[in-house]
Amino acid sequence: MSNQDQEYDPRMPYQLPFPLDAQEEIVVPNAATSDERIWVPQTETVSFRPLCLNRSQGYWMNLLRVRQSGVLSRHRHPQGVHGFVLKGRWHYLEHDWVAEEGGYVYEPPGETHTLVVPDDVKEMITYFQVNGMMVYVDPYGKVTGYEDVFTKIEMCRKHYEEVGLGADYVDQFIR
Repeated sequence: MSNQDQEYDPRMPYQLPFPLDAQEEIVVPNAATSDERIWVPQTETVSFRPLCLNRSQGYWMNLLRVRQSGVLSRHRHPQGVHGFVLKGRWHYLEHDWVAEEGGYVYEPPGETHTLVVPDDVKEMITYFQVNGMMVYVDPYGKVTGYEDVFTKIEMCRKHYEEVGLGADYVDQFIR
């Protein structure tokens, strides 16, 4: 009788070792933490909470928290972006839809848009997976800056060192 023919308890965990070079999973029990030290500021009213910073594939997943209304940024994506709104709402000047709490957004490669948080929203939190980079541009496409997984990691290292968690605190999110 082969192993496939044997009866087994469906709650038995996998019995073989994982591949030798497989990376560890990332588990973040309280991702939307109120511990301000974990949120990495980008401005006085915009911060992000890293969840996964994948340097080998060039993407990052984070919670973006905005505590201001108005225009946040204008940027272009050379690769796709996924977003899920956890709190508040926002929209892009270039589109007629609104991303609301509980809503999902896919932004295809080549998208350029201007993110706006409405005046009556005091706090917006969206879970984003950004692939590749964000290229900041003016209304006519002139590049004014960029972010990628490496700039995100450096922002985290600097912030976590400054707040006493240590620069290596970010390592738990890096794959």
